Amino acid sequence: MLAVIQDAVSRVKTTLGVPEKERLSLEILDEVFGLGPLAPLLQDPTIDDILVNGAKEVYVERAGVLEETKIIFKDDAHLMRVINKIVSAIGRRVNESSPMVDARLADGSRVNVIVPPLAIDGPHLSVRCFGHVPLTEENLLANKTLSAPMLGLLKAAVGARLNIVISGGTGAGKTALLNVLSGYISSKERIVTIEDSAELRLKQRHVVRLECRPADAEGKGAVQARQLVTNSLRMRPNRIVVGEVRGEEAFDMLQAMNTGHDGSLTTVHANTPRDALARMETMATMANLNLPERAIRKQIASAVSLVLQVERFRDGTRRLTHITEITGMESDLISMQDLFVFEQQGVSSDGRVLGIFKAEGIRPKFAEKLKAVGFPLPTNMFD
Repeated sequence: MLAVIQDAVSRVKTTLGVPEKERLSLEILDEVFGLGPLAPLLQDPTIDDILVNGAKEVYVERAGVLEETKIIFKDDAHLMRVINKIVSAIGRRVNESSPMVDARLADGSRVNVIVPPLAIDGPHLSVRCFGHVPLTEENLLANKTLSAPMLGLLKAAVGARLNIVISGGTGAGKTALLNVLSGYISSKERIVTIEDSAELRLKQRHVVRLECRPADAEGKGAVQARQLVTNSLRMRPNRIVVGEVRGEEAFDMLQAMNTGHDGSLTTVHANTPRDALARMETMATMANLNLPERAIRKQIASAVSLVLQVERFRDGTRRLTHITEITGMESDLISMQDLFVFEQQGVSSDGRVLGIFKAEGIRPKFAEKLKAVGFPLPTNMFD
């Protein structure tokens, strides 16, 4: 097909050099069989997000920093053709009567579309790119996302089947950290993953991947995360990994953690470890079971062992700013203690955030549990 297009381009009576002809041929190929102007961006492994604000503005995010590109669409109709290619591939449609759609590309990238009349300035398209190469623990250490002692603690915590909640804002790196931590789960365990849009890349062989399903064009057939969490309990899982808790499934996740499915992992949107627990409490109440606040807090305190807070800083760097242990209940409050924190110390002349990771000098209460199951912690880890 490329040869046919190149032959047609060669017959164009305009004077074009060899590089221009090659570029024009590829653009036509992308337009006919791919996603038009988005194709080169989707193939760039350095891009994390693609943000299309109408036909004439396309931004990308690289290393946590937004930058405008020179790529444009011919007009809104051109952009809508690309959008319809994306959503039609999953049997959806987007128009004035259904102006919002979540979709997923073949490579796993997440797509959100919103069009007029809800979007005033034309169609808007947001793509969260699916990384071509997943991050490893070496990447986290090289990027100074965490320190070696912090990584050692997390590796032991996952191996010893502690329940862990990863907290952070949008784009902070929660899923990337969850991917790394899930790699420490034994290959002898049966893992069930539940995601709104499949992003996790577990290396183990015995993995069951479940994904939520949105409603169809008639508004029927939706399958929510809570239904999948409930169903997963009947699938004999050793571990349940929920990509993100966003609603009433938080209650079922806590129930699972408290009824023998220890070692479960999940993420939640929150700004601090304390806020993460408050959000989980709020989401659990959405299950409408009329439980008192204290009962839900006791469930959280009993279920969750560690809260990991990740944050994206102004310079685009992502860091694990808190490793916080849940120690129990004091009166009506959940008690917590920081084991490691990132202490920001300023900003360099080129705008880079400066700081250090430091231990708080507190040995976790679960240290003896880790030692009992074969994951002893070095005595100087928390100095």
